[in-house]
Amino acid sequence: MNPDCIFCKIVRGEAPAAILYQDEQAVAFKDIAARAPVHVLIVPRLHIPSAAEVTEEHAALIGHLIAVAAQVAREQGIAQTGYRLVTNVGREGGQEIFHLHWHLLGGRQLRSLG
Repeated sequence: MNPDCIFCKIVRGEAPAAILYQDEQAVAFKDIAARAPVHVLIVPRLHIPSAAEVTEEHAALIGHLIAVAAQVAREQGIAQTGYRLVTNVGREGGQEIFHLHWHLLGGRQLRSLG
């Protein structure tokens, strides 16, 4: 855990968040700067700065985080219509909080990235 990281503070219950899911490995909560009708952040409890820091030892955790995203998508009613699951890596990749996290976005038609 990083004592100054806002996501670590949320994971520890020291900062407010609208938590939708939590278990021993992950926490999912509503993004306060939502870019879609459904915008949820899925974070590991383990502080990993970004996807660039992920190693083979994190493989099971990463799989779990994606499974959590799928479960939250079902619970939010967007699994059937579709959603986007994205992680930003580094400043030029758009990462603002340096704690690995996925954005789960849906609830409307999203623009194609291609």
